[in-house]
Amino acid sequence: MDESEFLAGYDPRAYPAVAVTVDVVALTIRGGGLRVLLIRRAEQPHAGLWALPGGFIRPGEDLPQAAARELAEETGLSGPSESSGRIHIEQLASYGAPERDPRMRVVSISYLAFAPDLPDPRAGSDAADASWHPVDKLPELAFDHDRILAHGLERARGKLEYTPLATAFAGERFTISELRGVYETVWGVPLHAGNFHRKILSVPGFVESTGETTESGGARGGPRAKLYRAGDARLLHPALLRPAREEQIR
Repeated sequence: MDESEFLAGYDPRAYPAVAVTVDVVALTIRGGGLRVLLIRRAEQPHAGLWALPGGFIRPGEDLPQAAARELAEETGLSGPSESSGRIHIEQLASYGAPERDPRMRVVSISYLAFAPDLPDPRAGSDAADASWHPVDKLPELAFDHDRILAHGLERARGKLEYTPLATAFAGERFTISELRGVYETVWGVPLHAGNFHRKILSVPGFVESTGETTESGGARGGPRAKLYRAGDARLLHPALLRPAREEQIR
């Protein structure tokens, strides 16, 4: 069937209207904890509930552009960009259950934005409030955003297993102990210091020594710790598996 034959039998009235939205799972480490950016909805449906930043795409607008615009409009934060250096952003998943939005059939494309030291947000025209929330103490979320957030958290935690993304949260120079703190914060579990140190140094290109040490040995007066910087690896091999995943493999 060619295009003309298809269009001849196509009746748009036979298909219900479908809208497309974007939602952004923006994560950062603040105050020693992993936090997600939420906005309090100012309008129905679900007025007053917290939600992920997002909204309907506009005509002629690409999905990444819509995600950046919605993040800026609702929180005052500059939208993440593929070329923004230390900000990691990627498309996460799509959600299209028929009843996920009471207004109409809505398909949402979600994005994961993960970056260190993101600033305090400010509510824009589409939100009554915007703030960072600890991922382990979340309020009730609108729509199916609890599901989207769960997928975003799992993706971010998985990224730390097989990419060097954690080094972006440790600064330009860091100790292995500081890097371990990033993993413990994102994964939400304590890690054995000696085992972690051994695993980090066994992954080619993950970190490299600066040849420098900390100025002091810490609160207990121990030896000064070696300082490292991010290496040139783009993937970690072998991967650093979360303790629960290591147990599954065994």
